[in-house]
Amino acid sequence: MGEQHEPSRTAGTEHSTAGAYVTGGEFTRDTNYIEDRIVADVDAALAAPVEAASAIGDPRIAGLTEGSAAWPVEAGRYRLVAARACPWAHRSIIVRRLLGLEDAISLATPGPVHDVRSWTFDLNPDGRDPVLGTERLQEHYFKRFPDYPRGITVPAIVDVPSGQVVTNNYPQITFDLSTQWRALHREGAPDLVPAGLVEDMLPVVKRVFTEINNGVYRAGFAGSQRAYELAYKRLFAALDWLEDRLSASRYLMGAHLTEADVRLFTTLVRFDPVYHGHFKCNRNKLTEMPNLWAYARDLFQTPGFGDTVDFDQIKRHYYVVHEDINPTQVVPAGPDLANWLSEHGRERLGGSPFGEGTAPGPVAAAERPPGANPLYSAP
Repeated sequence: MGEQHEPSRTAGTEHSTAGAYVTGGEFTRDTNYIEDRIVADVDAALAAPVEAASAIGDPRIAGLTEGSAAWPVEAGRYRLVAARACPWAHRSIIVRRLLGLEDAISLATPGPVHDVRSWTFDLNPDGRDPVLGTERLQEHYFKRFPDYPRGITVPAIVDVPSGQVVTNNYPQITFDLSTQWRALHREGAPDLVPAGLVEDMLPVVKRVFTEINNGVYRAGFAGSQRAYELAYKRLFAALDWLEDRLSASRYLMGAHLTEADVRLFTTLVRFDPVYHGHFKCNRNKLTEMPNLWAYARDLFQTPGFGDTVDFDQIKRHYYVVHEDINPTQVVPAGPDLANWLSEHGRERLGGSPFGEGTAPGPVAAAERPPGANPLYSAP
């Protein structure tokens, strides 16, 4: 730990994040993104009817939202910029790995700490991404939109030849990886958006996003006691719903993994290390909800999920960046992580993670998370 857990150098400076997250009353997430899509058939996307924007995305859409552009699927052309610390970016890392798109879309992983300007490529020895050659993700947003007015968010897909950001529309990015990039999937890639389940899956995805993925932030960034208490009640009502749902079903949509499980996992894996304390989501820990905890361990021990997790980067991001909540920027030492490898017993419910597909192979050495993870430290 030691030196890497010293406060960010931007604390107390003009680039401090103080005041950027807790602004008073209920926290409202800005869900306006760059909604360009990378598609298998550009002409078909351009000819399709205009689509409505969606906070959760939709794997069935054929066209574009108003004013958006279509980019062609092309192996080696794009770079996924996804910080391991961020739950929204983490889901894209998982889906890319499950589908075997590592050779088709390269991965850039910014460090866990950023200021109000941008995520930075500070994990690299010279502070620059080795493919993009830049120090900040911000440079790629500004290269395309010189006056880009919103936050510089991850995940973002960058067009390597031009250096321009293509999209940061994370809800649609992962759906498009499943549907538009299908020709480049690995052999045995699972179907994360099975056609027969999509109608039933999208309401689950919406509730998970609204009440849980975003619900922890609604509690953590609440600017008043009333806003916090309302957020707290909504969050735990939804977790209780999941605790019941998962008592009889191995995965959210039944016998096999779907995108819904990916979206829930990235919040659950952060719950005890961050949200329980930092965001005051402390009615109980994840480890005290038997079905959810067993489900989370089942996913963690499934190739493609736990092997993408970096607990050090997760904790450092939240406790250092959110100066509004943790002005000392002290990062907690716990919790102990060994219990993520304990037996979960979910096999009793039947089913199998990949259905007719197969598990992805080992994580490539260059993409192995460098921080704490019991999968890599276990004897």
